[in-house]
Amino acid sequence: MKLSEDTINLLKGKNFASLATVNKDGSPQVSIVWIDYEDEIILINTAKGRVKTNNMQRDPRVSISITDSENPYYQVTIKGRVIEITEDGAVYHINSLAKKYLNEDRFPVVDNEIRVKIKIKPEKTYVMK
Repeated sequence: MKLSEDTINLLKGKNFASLATVNKDGSPQVSIVWIDYEDEIILINTAKGRVKTNNMQRDPRVSISITDSENPYYQVTIKGRVIEITEDGAVYHINSLAKKYLNEDRFPVVDNEIRVKIKIKPEKTYVMK
């Protein structure tokens, strides 16, 4: 699915997203995440072994809600599927997100944490302005 230019700008901007995944029992699990967009794919970064990571490995269905930090009445919700969870490039990616969100060159590393980059293919959007 091709996203609108406004939605792409929201994803590329310094806006937080709420990522919803599905727990084993079918209940929702929501996490606030940093987000990015590249080559028609939504990107997030997290640590291996977290609840959201385990949920996405088991069930690739996700929903993402992004609110414009400058206009909280502008929101985009995207339903999609995780197409890849990889350690390749994950450290570089989290450092680029740290630059975007914190204006820091490096993400503060947590001991024994293995970073993963999540690639999500958007399938449906809902825009509220």
